Amino acid sequence: MSGNFAAVDFVGDSDHKTLARPTQICGLRSALQPRISGTDALKLPFADDLPQSVRRLGRSILGGGARRDMAATIEHLAHLQYYPNADFRRSHHTLANLRNRHLGETCVIIGNGPSLKGMDLRQLSFAKTFCMNRGYLLWNEAGLTPDYFVAVNDLVIEQFHHEIAQLSCPLFIPWRHRRHFPACNRATFIEMRWQRRFFGNVSSGLWPGATVTFATLQLAFHMGFAKAILIGVDHRFAVDGPAHLEVLQQDDDLSHFSTNYFGRGVRWNLPDLLQSEYAYCLAKAAYEQDGRIVIDATKGGHLEVFPKMSLEEAARAPLPPKQSTGN
Repeated sequence: MSGNFAAVDFVGDSDHKTLARPTQICGLRSALQPRISGTDALKLPFADDLPQSVRRLGRSILGGGARRDMAATIEHLAHLQYYPNADFRRSHHTLANLRNRHLGETCVIIGNGPSLKGMDLRQLSFAKTFCMNRGYLLWNEAGLTPDYFVAVNDLVIEQFHHEIAQLSCPLFIPWRHRRHFPACNRATFIEMRWQRRFFGNVSSGLWPGATVTFATLQLAFHMGFAKAILIGVDHRFAVDGPAHLEVLQQDDDLSHFSTNYFGRGVRWNLPDLLQSEYAYCLAKAAYEQDGRIVIDATKGGHLEVFPKMSLEEAARAPLPPKQSTGN
């Protein structure tokens, strides 16, 4: 593994795929002692909140498919039980109102790769914009505000939620991180699903697909955008190592547009480029099947899934003729 950072002990299983029947976990709730407290103490735990001993036991006695089914079921039911919660209902109402709000429009989804260095964000005035993760550093520097913000990575939110909460645009955050955004009506909380598919209607959640860009493509589809233009999605990193490995940055960040993006002392997860590509293929198919298009306008990007053209060409590219309001 190259790069100047230290590996951090990491326990987790991101390989969750299908949803099991609720009866498969009947009686499980009373047998668990989740690491939760306060008003949530009587609620079904999120799968990642289970004690490591319980997770190890499950891995030893269950097959991979059964383990994924059970974990996905626990995670989904952990969300559904919060329906009486005001933030839960507000978020579902917001997502319902956003459904097809931008039908037929163009959006720009802005990655955070080195290709963004020197980018004049005013060039994006022709479209709605999605900022992701610490991309707000670029917007703050320019004195501008994106239309929407998305973050799904645990480490990004845990370390930078105070900065994220200061953004004036609508925020899209996983439900499990709602505690970091108390009384923040700009934050819409979304369920993170473990089924490996493209969710065209994110009211029921979305699959992160190992990259916040895929999560954002699902949100954009939900909102009705007909053309999604990607910039700054370089799809290459200055470091390598096992996918999802948590590392501690010990030097300047050379994998993003700013050396302070994940600066010294910041914990982050190494990328999973293969799973990202699989997710991007799902997005490409979903957009094309509905008469929409994703265009990659990243300068010198290594991603080879979407059609490539310059930002100027992408802005002028005609919209696909077919439009559907979805289900």
